[in-house]
Amino acid sequence: MPRKVVFIADADSWSGEGLIARFSQGGMDLILNSRQDDGEWEKVLASCKTSGSKVLVTHADLCSSRDLSAMLDEAENGLGPVDVMIHNCCAIRPASVESCEEPDFVEIMQRNAKSAFFCTQAFGKRMAERRSGNFIFAGSIHSEKPTGSSFAYSASQGAVKMLAHEAALFLGRFGIRVNTIEMGPVEGADLVFHSHLSGLYDDYRYKVPAAKLGTVNDLAELAFFLAGEQSGYLNGADIRLDGGFLLHYMDHRMNKPSEGETRL
Repeated sequence: MPRKVVFIADADSWSGEGLIARFSQGGMDLILNSRQDDGEWEKVLASCKTSGSKVLVTHADLCSSRDLSAMLDEAENGLGPVDVMIHNCCAIRPASVESCEEPDFVEIMQRNAKSAFFCTQAFGKRMAERRSGNFIFAGSIHSEKPTGSSFAYSASQGAVKMLAHEAALFLGRFGIRVNTIEMGPVEGADLVFHSHLSGLYDDYRYKVPAAKLGTVNDLAELAFFLAGEQSGYLNGADIRLDGGFLLHYMDHRMNKPSEGETRL
């Protein structure tokens, strides 16, 4: 794959570490947007340098067009135009439909959905001028499946999914691809989405047909594929990366270990 400049919108998130490692190993230069102090990135920067990647750590407000424009000017001067924009903002907070407070709802929608909209506008304009670029939205199966515990999160992911569809339709005319990864259950999802309403995450690892949960590396590998030329005809796609989790429908048929059996 030709050397590219990749922007990771939330380098601090659970998916950030895996994305950074995979794209750095793949010979990409990186722009890491972070809320952390620059000193927190010393080890990561050293590792990326060993892999031959140039890295710029930024602290842009993703809901500010002015901040994003200034950041992109800085990035283009230092590394060159951004080829791949990865939006991986997935802030989660327990909030039911009946009890969610307005500040919580607004914060989740801003961090996940509003940031996606502003990034799409800012990066899309510049990519359209070059008639080249790639958007990857790292989202969740909960863009279509309720959690029963974090409705604001689900609503934000649904908004991002439709934003990606609209962007694929418009930006595709300029040779820009826009695709979405709908990530399924990972370790700890049962705690994050604990619900008194839904049993979706009860024994959730065994609702995956292979009884194996996804990892950040699975997400990173798929994102790397979507960023490459091998996926050149993919545009407007929603790729469900859940091991078949949402296909489950009969709890008594779950692929649980038999009594006394252990499974790695």
